[in-house]
Amino acid sequence: MADVVSPTAGTSRSRLLMTLGLHRPELRAWAMYDWALSAMQTVIMTAVFPIYFISVAGSEVRPEQATQRLADANTIAAVLIALVSPMLGALADIQAAKKRYLGLFMGLGVAATMGMYFIAHGDLLLASVLFILSMAGATASTTFYESLLPHIASDEEIDRVSTGAYAIGYFGGGVLLALNLLWISKPEWFGLPHGEGLSRAQATLPVRLAFVSVGVWWLAFSVPLLRRVAEPPRLLESDESAKGSSVLMAITRLGETLRELRQYRQAFLVMVAFTIYNDGIQTIIKMATAFGTEIGIGRDDLIAAVLLVQFVGVPFAFAFGLLAGWIGTKRAILLGLAIYVGICLFGYGITTAREFYLLAILVGMVQGGTQALSRSLFASLVPKHKSGEFFGFYSIFEKFGGVLGPLVFSVAIGQTGSSRGAILWVIAFFVIGGVMLARVPVVTSAEVRRSEL
Repeated sequence: MADVVSPTAGTSRSRLLMTLGLHRPELRAWAMYDWALSAMQTVIMTAVFPIYFISVAGSEVRPEQATQRLADANTIAAVLIALVSPMLGALADIQAAKKRYLGLFMGLGVAATMGMYFIAHGDLLLASVLFILSMAGATASTTFYESLLPHIASDEEIDRVSTGAYAIGYFGGGVLLALNLLWISKPEWFGLPHGEGLSRAQATLPVRLAFVSVGVWWLAFSVPLLRRVAEPPRLLESDESAKGSSVLMAITRLGETLRELRQYRQAFLVMVAFTIYNDGIQTIIKMATAFGTEIGIGRDDLIAAVLLVQFVGVPFAFAFGLLAGWIGTKRAILLGLAIYVGICLFGYGITTAREFYLLAILVGMVQGGTQALSRSLFASLVPKHKSGEFFGFYSIFEKFGGVLGPLVFSVAIGQTGSSRGAILWVIAFFVIGGVMLARVPVVTSAEVRRSEL
């Protein structure tokens, strides 16, 4: 007899998907790009590659010098993408090509990530170049990915959809990181070289294969978005501000959008506040494992701590979406920033792996929810027909929000000779950004409707 799914079970599933912001196929397909990209963010940006960069690629220099080079590579990648994002966003709007540009930069990132397989001991330059290209592919593709959000989600849905995607991303990044951690720590289970007397290439093979797996994962799980999410339509001819080539039209449109930012004052001020506090968030993401390596936390403990962040982040990302519905999006973000200040104070004094694990739990509680709500707050304040341009500018602010933090971290290391003192400098980003956001009179259309109930 065929199995029968009861109407009650179907209704319960629908209600759960509605609560999580994943109740339509296109929303789930869009969210899968968070799943695809999070593997790069966990393995390359945060956990495995920074350790490999310092201990293998940077094996011929002092650890603090390698940490400084990693911070410099982060800065260069952020600047490059910040310079081109607005133009690319405008072109994507004019040409109705958000998905095309997303696929192009996704391909760049995938190729660079898989190329990390060839990084050997002392290859600091190669490691830096591939890391910059991988970061460029990830961050540029994210600009087009996020610009699709206001086209697929209503004002009432947008917070839950954004946080739901972050939660899925946490889980996806955690799954691949767990698998990578398993074959790095137990290579014999997978038929990989192990034991004594290994050559350098054999000893690093499990880690290098982890880099390849990230590229495959990123590519494979980008397919649902590329297939199922519709490309937003091109602007109507009457709305176009210039005739001729798309590049000239994009330049003209960018000038108009810069002038229009005065009409979207809330969106502009939110971008500025986000730039500042995101500097702190990105610094913690990018430099945490490098800091842990420097103070003597073991490789397996560092990767396991990042894995812990991923799985703690799943329920808390969903929770922040629900919290925003109760207390408002801005208040939920400010709560996350207050917790980040406590994280920095606690992180300054850690010395043991156990303390590092506790730090990971605290970060997992706020990281995804704070970033997801920042994304949805901005998306709710911008005009849909220029979402590519506005998210291009958002990307500028976001990337410059990833420049100053690592740069300050690098300068602090140069001044103090240690990463520990640099952690306290990060607090300033959360305090200043939080105060600025608190002073912005943010009222989205969804919040207006909630207030009328």
